[in-house]
Amino acid sequence: MNTIGTEIIAFIVATAGWVLVSSTIPTDYWKVSSIDGTVITTATYWSNLWKTCVTDSTGVSNCKDFPSMLALDGLCSLTACSLYAHRITSEFFDPMFMAQKYELGAALFIGWGGSALCILGGIVFFLSLSDGISKR
Repeated sequence: MNTIGTEIIAFIVATAGWVLVSSTIPTDYWKVSSIDGTVITTATYWSNLWKTCVTDSTGVSNCKDFPSMLALDGLCSLTACSLYAHRITSEFFDPMFMAQKYELGAALFIGWGGSALCILGGIVFFLSLSDGISKR
């Protein structure tokens, strides 16, 4: 494949990764947990970077905003998603952890996919640059 074609593919893949990573930030479900009470009442607990909420079986949500926004400037989204997932998983499998246990939410998987596409786009772009240099 020629250098221009490779660069176009790298740009498209990196842009798709950027879109997925950007869509992760406003997504509500970073961690999710459901508690089933009786047959009639269930509650879903979920949170993201800016708030934590409880939604009951009637669809009514009660949210509490965090006092400040988490600053993720300069951090790789892959690292942020992975550290958050590690924390959730560690708490889930820790038999001594007695508080509410959560599962991984959809935003983490979107973030990982977007991060992988960003990394793949960067690798393809880097390889296209080395092809162009070696031909000169």
